[in-house]
Amino acid sequence: MSVKIKTQSVTNMPKIGRSRLITGEELYRMGDIGPAELVRGEIVRHMPTGHPHGLIENIIGALLYIYLQANKIGYALTGEVGIYTQQNPDTVRAADVAFISNERYRQLSTSGYLDIAPELVVEIMSPANTWSEIHEKLAEYFAIGVKLVWVVDPQLEQVHVYRAMDDVTLLQKEDVLTGEDILPGFEAALADIFVVES
Repeated sequence: MSVKIKTQSVTNMPKIGRSRLITGEELYRMGDIGPAELVRGEIVRHMPTGHPHGLIENIIGALLYIYLQANKIGYALTGEVGIYTQQNPDTVRAADVAFISNERYRQLSTSGYLDIAPELVVEIMSPANTWSEIHEKLAEYFAIGVKLVWVVDPQLEQVHVYRAMDDVTLLQKEDVLTGEDILPGFEAALADIFVVES
């Protein structure tokens, strides 16, 4: 049985000249161009993630959703959520998961990418990620007002909990991840996040 899949031809995608920087709004209007971020006005493409990454993103998103249904303090966002970390030239980072409080959500001025920092960002490392790339993103997140970042390493089954660039705790698979003062009462055993044996 053959299945026809409608795809967008690369030749039909908007062309961006190297001499012109684009804005976050222009990137948003392009639609789905595949995994990418906007860094200082230039599109930086990424490889699609593997299934362990997708599974962990789904689990964390589901755990946050369940918690937020009971607590009604904000929203969990998943799926490469665009977050402005710089403007003129624009930088739009793609977070795997984010939590934004009701208060901050009401301050959003666009229906596109987040122009108000979420309180929590979750970055799930892929094999291609380097720590220098991760640290660059973390510095941008903290500069715009993110309060907590969980860097999840599926290969080592660890979570690095950042409260600032110089305030980090390393959790192992036998530990429990908490929401601290951002998500009071939230707890998740890492064994429930790293469910696939490596």
